Amino acid sequence: MKEMGELWSQLGSLMATIMFVNAMYKQFFPHHLRVYARKYTQKFTRLMYPYIQISFHEFSGERLKRSEAYTAIRTYLSANSSERAQRLKAEVDQGRQDSVVLSMDDNEEITYEFHGVKLWWSANYTLPRTHSFSFYPSSEEKRFLTLTFHRRHRHLITTSYIQHVLKKGRAIAVDNRKLKLYTNNSSIDWHGWKGTKWSHVNFEHPSRFETLAMNPKKKEEIVKDLERFKTGEKYYAKVGKAWKRGYLLYGPPGTGKSSMIAAMANYMNYDVYDLELTAVKENTELRKLLIETSSKSIIVIEDIDCSLDLTGQRKKKKKKKDEDDEEKQKRNPVKKAEEEEKKQSKVTLSGLLNFIDGIWSACGGERIIIFTTNFVEKLDPALIRRGRMDKHIEMSYCGYEAFKVLAKNYLEVESHSLFPTIEKLIGETNTSPADVAENLMPKSADEDPEICLKSLIESLEEAKKKAKKEAEKKAKKKAEEKAEKKAKEDMEDNEKKELTKDEKVEATGKSGEEVKENDIH
Repeated sequence: MKEMGELWSQLGSLMATIMFVNAMYKQFFPHHLRVYARKYTQKFTRLMYPYIQISFHEFSGERLKRSEAYTAIRTYLSANSSERAQRLKAEVDQGRQDSVVLSMDDNEEITYEFHGVKLWWSANYTLPRTHSFSFYPSSEEKRFLTLTFHRRHRHLITTSYIQHVLKKGRAIAVDNRKLKLYTNNSSIDWHGWKGTKWSHVNFEHPSRFETLAMNPKKKEEIVKDLERFKTGEKYYAKVGKAWKRGYLLYGPPGTGKSSMIAAMANYMNYDVYDLELTAVKENTELRKLLIETSSKSIIVIEDIDCSLDLTGQRKKKKKKKDEDDEEKQKRNPVKKAEEEEKKQSKVTLSGLLNFIDGIWSACGGERIIIFTTNFVEKLDPALIRRGRMDKHIEMSYCGYEAFKVLAKNYLEVESHSLFPTIEKLIGETNTSPADVAENLMPKSADEDPEICLKSLIESLEEAKKKAKKEAEKKAKKKAEEKAEKKAKEDMEDNEKKELTKDEKVEATGKSGEEVKENDIH
């Protein structure tokens, strides 16, 4: 115990001496001398210490954006750290609340080998020495990953290994990522350090091409088109086109346009950006939203004919009434401000065309742009021409092949004695897949497939009767309009004849009877 006490006494004296020397060094040595001392000390240390360290910080850049390299490396290490690290950090998986993601804990180190070269990865963090005000504040802890290796392997690590880790990390992230559904925020929410242009939730729509009620040949054609696009990066570069593709989905309500978009997203493993045009105030905001979208994504504008006045209403000549209103607004600034406030969006057709197919559309690759509409004839031809909307897909009424897909999905039935009756009725009526699906869905546990099929037959028969009545009503209305038009034309002809007789009387000065007699002779 006496020897231990002496040891601690000597250690305390040594520490006090070191602290005294350090204080004297900082007090009496000028700053530039300390810089030189540190410089040559580091050179001496490098001669004695043969290892190189590379740090990858979590945030970088002026506004401290999350580093893509850090994210990819962290993903790569997380996939292997559970078997190598002794201290792990557990986080709840955002996509599945019942599972956790394990990663290397702070100040933990794990060892790897690459082509026979031993290297070390460690997770570290630092705390800021001083507090400073910033418009873009971040976490107090500055996290970073450190790679340590022998300097003789510098070339192998910097040219091969780091690229290998980044590639593997991105591939793991793509395989494990959860699809997201984004919607654009109003521009008033863009500013501030927490402001974002897009908000998102996990995309969990179950629609797939296997469950889509559509003609099998048409589905196969769409799938092949998507496959060509997904593997066509070099082809698009060769022909000089941006790596994007436009789809126009059109057809009556209930024909599965939204389900088609979800099936595309699940098949391609792409995120979905649902763009609400009415929340975009001007064309510049539209471009900013485009820049913020990621690659491997689908940008959707649903019911584009209803979103804004972009349905071919190009700039027209102002009427006198409009000019008078503008003149009044100039005289009354308050009224003018109120009118401008009412016009929420100033997005123009030209701005949307540039968004789809202009120079800005090439910012990023592997994007699909989809428009949906119930009335394709209302859209401006420039908006849906080939090259902007490359493929037009008509989502039509439910056919017999689509019915069989629905019957298999909802009832697990591939054939039944009632199928021929349904095939005949479907061919005679215009029924949407949504209506067919509603009738096929069992309303209780007691309903068997036959009851559901009979319910569908009744619905189709009612739709047939209703369609027949509407057709008769239209035919009757058309006949009445035709008869009314004929009567109107006859009346106009009689009026013209009477007018001609009056003109002849005035010209000759004779009575109507004399004119008539002369006409007879």
